[in-house]
Amino acid sequence: MMRLASRLCAFAVALMLAISGALAQQIQPAGEIIGRDSEGHAIRMVHANGIDIGYKLVGSGPPLVMIMGLGGTIEHWSPQIVAALAKEYQLIMPDNRGMGHTTANETTFTYRLFADDVIGLLDALGVKKTHVLGYSMGSTITQELLLTYPQRFDKAIIHATSTDGSHVAAVFKGRTIDNPTVARQIEATTHWKTPMDRIAAVTNQVMFVVGTADTVVYPESSKVLAAAVPGSWLVQFKNATHGLMYETPAGFSRIVLTFLDTDETVKAAEPPPMLQMGGDGNVRR
Repeated sequence: MMRLASRLCAFAVALMLAISGALAQQIQPAGEIIGRDSEGHAIRMVHANGIDIGYKLVGSGPPLVMIMGLGGTIEHWSPQIVAALAKEYQLIMPDNRGMGHTTANETTFTYRLFADDVIGLLDALGVKKTHVLGYSMGSTITQELLLTYPQRFDKAIIHATSTDGSHVAAVFKGRTIDNPTVARQIEATTHWKTPMDRIAAVTNQVMFVVGTADTVVYPESSKVLAAAVPGSWLVQFKNATHGLMYETPAGFSRIVLTFLDTDETVKAAEPPPMLQMGGDGNVRR
């Protein structure tokens, strides 16, 4: 009886520690509430890097910051993907500079500026390290974050990215852009070129995800970057376009969770015995 009581006590202590650990890693929101999304999640605003940044926190678990693409806002993330990821991670979802609930000033848009905005938000939230998921323009911001602030990030998912933004900007050539912020984003994109001499030094665990039928960024950039970043993953969805995560939200969520949940640190094992080929063609130890 005493042994059973002891085991129950130990279980209770372990459970309390697990619960307290889970609560300890939860991000405490900062800033004032300025609205709520369709699901009732609070949208808050903090002042950082010279602007007011709108964001929301969804889910629970280790942090994962999600950076939207050109012309998009936090409401453009696939609801299925948000729901799937939020079951295991606490999602930090900001609007990019000048979009949605985030303001802008006269500072020229650059990818370094966008990256500094993300760091400003993380600092305001007291987040010292997080996973990161970037889509399209957000994927290029993620490249800049890994190049400039690698110590602030654990794993990175770089979805639908490019090594030369001028090729992406060419997609908009001849189109009328009514939104001045989007026009400024496109202008910043024309100046982006991945510094390949620096990208090879990235030590974060990175996964590149792209559709084979993506005619905005094309899969070649992801292939080149995956070959350059040591140990990175490359996942290609056949026939998927630039809207891959909307075309297969379940498949996209599954591969993201698989990547984030996989421990890629393997302890060195004892080398296997040397195999030798005998004169008779048989293998001998």
